[in-house]
Amino acid sequence: MLIKVLGSAAGGGFPQWNCNGTQSAAVRARVPGFRPRTQSSLAVSANGRDWMLLNSSPDLRQQINDTPELWPHSDAGPRNSPIKAVVLTNGDVDHIIGLINLREAQPFSVYGSDRVLATLDANSVFNVLAKDKVPRYELPLGEPRAISGAGSSLGITIDAFAVPGKVALYLEDAAAPGFGSKAGDTIGLKVTEQATGKAFFYIPGCAAIDGPLSNRLRGASVVFFDGTLFTDDEMLRQGLMAKTGSRMGHMNISGPDGSIAAFAKLGVARKIFVHINNSNPVLDEKSDARKTAEAAGWEIGYDGMEVRL
Repeated sequence: MLIKVLGSAAGGGFPQWNCNGTQSAAVRARVPGFRPRTQSSLAVSANGRDWMLLNSSPDLRQQINDTPELWPHSDAGPRNSPIKAVVLTNGDVDHIIGLINLREAQPFSVYGSDRVLATLDANSVFNVLAKDKVPRYELPLGEPRAISGAGSSLGITIDAFAVPGKVALYLEDAAAPGFGSKAGDTIGLKVTEQATGKAFFYIPGCAAIDGPLSNRLRGASVVFFDGTLFTDDEMLRQGLMAKTGSRMGHMNISGPDGSIAAFAKLGVARKIFVHINNSNPVLDEKSDARKTAEAAGWEIGYDGMEVRL
């Protein structure tokens, strides 16, 4: 199974279009050690020809252009695509808007939780993906599902599970507990290659690692995990936004309640941060934060990164 990181940044990318923070400015100035990144998404294939996307970022057109494996096949007619399915982990703008790039009457399948599919159904702009060409399938939590698209199996099974998180910002209900968040608003994925049984986990958004999630991840071979912020209050301190990471539904990397500490005893063989915010100092390859993460056995995901299982 081949996994390609199409985008490794959180919403807005790196640099973010309107951000003049220290790190976004460094990317624009081409300072060594600062690598530009598009918004979070993976591509996965069991056979090297047919591909499944995990989330569909607003930068998808650029990501496809930068990834030859996702170009139309030269032997398959004037219009075709190797993208056969898209699996959505939540309804965040940076994970669903890229679907609109995939219009043009091209057959593929969309998978998501009932909560995420309801969000798509409630927004008529997504009707540019005609349902006779682009069917939508629910991923029931805790029930592994074989993924197919354009009439063929991809040889991959997805096991979706709820993770601690929060409903997308634009769907928040300020008067409701937890802003109206419910199970299925944010999910993680276990992705398994049917032929070999090899598997990895993809969790780009997570507010905490609780007991059930710890048990699920223990001993995993590869986990792509939420690396949004290094410290909970970094955007406040940098003057970028009046919100903490916990308010946005993301746990931080550092500290006693952070992901480095939470993973320390889980025995995960390979740990990769994705969905990294422009404020996060791990994006500076020479920073102490980067050294701390790498010393703890973590890799910092980057656009174009490949992982083979």
